[in-house]
Amino acid sequence: MTRRADVVMITYRSAGYLHLSLPRLLETLGSGDRVWLWHNGDDEATIEALRPFRTDPRVERYHHSRENVRLREPTNWLWQESTADFVSKVDDDCLVSPGWLDTFESAHAANPEFGVIGSWRHPAEDFRPALAEKKIEAFAGGHRLMRNHWVQGSGYLLRHALVDRHGGLRPEESFTGYCLRLARAGAVNGFYYPFVAEEHMDDPRCAHTLIHTEADLVARMPLSAQANGVRTVADWTAQLVRSALLLQAASLDLRAYEGWRHAVASARRRINLALGRTARW
Repeated sequence: MTRRADVVMITYRSAGYLHLSLPRLLETLGSGDRVWLWHNGDDEATIEALRPFRTDPRVERYHHSRENVRLREPTNWLWQESTADFVSKVDDDCLVSPGWLDTFESAHAANPEFGVIGSWRHPAEDFRPALAEKKIEAFAGGHRLMRNHWVQGSGYLLRHALVDRHGGLRPEESFTGYCLRLARAGAVNGFYYPFVAEEHMDDPRCAHTLIHTEADLVARMPLSAQANGVRTVADWTAQLVRSALLLQAASLDLRAYEGWRHAVASARRRINLALGRTARW
């Protein structure tokens, strides 16, 4: 049987979420889908939480890196070694929606121009119709996307043929940068609409969150929060809100992203000013 999708979950100090995120991911798989597990570091609680799943028939491979190599190496591991039609990553702090793979595969099948189709991890309160509706487009098969040239690096579905054609993540290239590279080559990326939810448990507004206090934030410190100098739960929540607004407001003119980091930073500053806020993100 042809493998439909291979999905990597990269774990790191995530025992508090794995009992929710990994079973949910496994439950959403079809018969032609498999999960690849990559664990970073030596956190014993996380290793023990993973142990029962390592022999699950739905788990294709397990790799333990004693060093925390973060995301690029394990992502490329899957992309380069998988033989499935599609590849994906689901974060260890996220809950995917039932049927997400079926929905995204159907959209890809009807629209060969699609590149990366993403889930949406922001709560309903972050949706701004006045921004988003300008970017929502209809495609073949009754599918719609809120188009954006990049999506989040979890809960997406990417054609493996594009990886074969364009290669994996380059040194120092983020997933955002990779999506932009595919868009410049003609791929249509975006968030499936109506949104397919992915619950981000490190969002303090999430019912399952472990981040309630500043001490919790310091103990967990999401990569995005760390990169942007976040120090308080309120700052982290505000950053997540602004990230949602940025995705809904970002230009579809690829010329705006020639120096994409600068373009994204400028868009963030404009949103901050519109909201009357100052933030380090």
